[in-house]
Amino acid sequence: MLSNLDILVVVIFGFLGAFINSIVGGGGLITLPALLFVGLPPATAIATNKLAATLGNLTSMLTFLRAGKIDWKLLKPIVPLVFIGSMLGAFTVNYISPDLLKPLIFLMLVVVLIYTTIKRDWGSVEKRREMTKKRKVLFISTLIAIGFYDGFLGPGTGSFIIFAFIIMGFDFIQASGNAKLLNFTSNFAALIMFLFLDTVNYSYGIIMGLSMIIGAFIGAKFALGRGTNYVRIIFILVTLLLILKNGYDFFIEELYSGK
Repeated sequence: MLSNLDILVVVIFGFLGAFINSIVGGGGLITLPALLFVGLPPATAIATNKLAATLGNLTSMLTFLRAGKIDWKLLKPIVPLVFIGSMLGAFTVNYISPDLLKPLIFLMLVVVLIYTTIKRDWGSVEKRREMTKKRKVLFISTLIAIGFYDGFLGPGTGSFIIFAFIIMGFDFIQASGNAKLLNFTSNFAALIMFLFLDTVNYSYGIIMGLSMIIGAFIGAKFALGRGTNYVRIIFILVTLLLILKNGYDFFIEELYSGK
C-alpha cells in the first residue's frame, strides 16, 4: 500500500526529473534517488525508473518532433542499433557490476564539463561537420556505446548523447531533440529487458511516469521557447551535479571499502 507521502515524493520528483531531463538529460539524478527513498530495492528502483523515464522521454521526444527539432533522416538507421546496444547493456548488468564503470563515467563527465565551459559559443549556432565515412563510423559507434551504457547503468545518458551531437556541429536545441529520440529508444529497450526479468514496480512506475509526462512536456516547451543559451547553462549545471553525485558515490564507496 502506497502512503500519501510516498505518492507525493514520487509525483514531485518525477515532475522535476522529467523537466530537467527533457531539456538536457540527467533526470535520473532526481528520479532514481526518489524511488530509493520510498523504499524500493536498488535493482527494482532502476527498472521502475526506466518505466517512468520511457513515458517522460516519449512525451518530450514527440514535442521536439512536432517542432521539427529531430533529424529523423539521420537517426532512422541509428535507432535500431541503439536499441540493441541498450538491451545488451540491460542484460549485461545481471552479470557484471555497474560499479566497474563509475570511474570512467566520472572522468567522461569532467571532460564534457570542461569542454563545454571553455567553448562558450559551442552549440549556440548549428555548424554541422561533413559526415565522412570515418566520422560516421565513430559517431554511430559512440551512440551505440551510450545506448549500452543507458541499459547498463544510465545516469547522464541524455547529456552524453547531446554532447555527441554538439561535437558533430548541432546546436543545443537540435542536439537535445535528437537526444530525446535516442534516449527514448534506449530507455524502451532496457525497459523491455527489465519487464522480461520481472523487476519493475508498476504502482510507483505508472504514478511517476504520469507526473513525468507533464514535466517532460513543460520542459521541452521551455527549451524550445528559451533557446540555446538557456539550454547550455542548464546543461553545464546538470553536468556539474552529475560529476558531484558520481564523484561522491565513487569516492565514498572507495573510502568505506578500504576500511
